[in-house]
Formats: sequence, structure tokens, C-alpha cells
Amino acid sequence: MTDTRTDPTTRLSLLTPHRLEAGQLDPLLPALDAACAAGDVAALILRLAPADERTLVGLVKRVAAVTQKRGAALVVACPGLQSDIVSVAARGGADGVHLDRPGAALLRDLRERLRDGRILGAGGIENRHGAMEAGEAGIDYLAFGGLYPDGAAPDPAGVLERAAWWAEIFETPCIAVAAAEADIPGLAGTGAEFLGLESAIWTAGPEAVERAQAALAGAAS
Repeated sequence: MTDTRTDPTTRLSLLTPHRLEAGQLDPLLPALDAACAAGDVAALILRLAPADERTLVGLVKRVAAVTQKRGAALVVACPGLQSDIVSVAARGGADGVHLDRPGAALLRDLRERLRDGRILGAGGIENRHGAMEAGEAGIDYLAFGGLYPDGAAPDPAGVLERAAWWAEIFETPCIAVAAAEADIPGLAGTGAEFLGLESAIWTAGPEAVERAQAALAGAAS
């Protein structure tokens, strides 16, 4: 994931369901491949359920095989495994890690541990002060919106407001995440570098991804 301020094109980012387990991966991988083929997908945020490191590394490798083929970055999230997420990502061949609602101290620690240009992303921050602290910790992107682990969605108006505020002021790229397809037109116009799509959108079929891509093209014209 690169800073697209040098390129006016907003790109897509995909998010998997929370707490993804091995048994859920088989039907998800074909949908992921189709989604990446249907739009300009920059990255996938892989949100895994906690498990032993060997299991997690195996899951990351399977997903990386799809994203790498399609030229999309893979960042790994696994709540409950924050201290070892760097090792899981590196051994699995991922491009970086993602943390939700992280403290600034943890972000700074992971920034030091991530080498070779690996990505550090953050999300789940719902106030401006926390967002600015995360930015100062050296993250590569900040995600606004996206479903909570319990499946609830944040207020779409609040997500739109925070994404537009950040995109206008700060250099660190942001992802404006649509929890439902109805959120896409508004978020496409925020100026965010990336438009995020929750799994219910992109797993519905490549046509949904094509509609999101069309919304971005319309907002840019």
C-alpha cells in the first residue's frame, strides 16, 4: 500500500470477516481472487482468530498466494496475538500487520520491529486525538470504519466525517471503510487514498466490486 497522494486514483482495500478460522478459508479464497480481478485492489486486511503460531502462519501463506498473484498487499490482524503478530506476518509472507484500537506505545514498538518496508496499519480509532497519536507513532495507514468484532457497524456519518477530515489534513494515507454497499458513494468522495470494502460486499460477487470501482471513477470525474 503506497501513498496515493502522488497518484489521484483512490484504490480499493478488502477486509475479511473478523476472527477468521481455517474452516472458513476454502470458500473465501475463490471470492477473494474474483474480487481482486474485478477492481483495482491495493490490499487485503486479513482478520484472523487467535490460534497457535504454526496454524496462523499456514493460513497467512494460503491467503498470500492469492493476493501476491493479484498484486495486492496482505496485512494481518489477530486480536489477542498483538505481541507476536510480526512473527506470524513475516513467516507467512505477508506484507505487514494491522492493529485495531492500539495504544501509541505498542505502535511505536511494532514500528521498530517491522523491517524491510513492512506495513504497519491501525484502525478502530473513533476520536481525533487517538487518530493523531497513531499517526505520530509512524503507521503507514489509518482505517476509519469497518464492522466491530460483534458484527455491529459504526455510524456511517461519523466514519465519513473522520475520513474526510483526515484525508484533507494529514499525509498518512487512510482507508475509508464501507460496512455496506450503500456507504460507498459517500465514502468515495472523501478524498481518502483507499476505499475499504467489508467482506459482505466483496464476497457477494465481482459485480459489487465493479460497482465500487465505478463509484470511485464517478467521484474522481
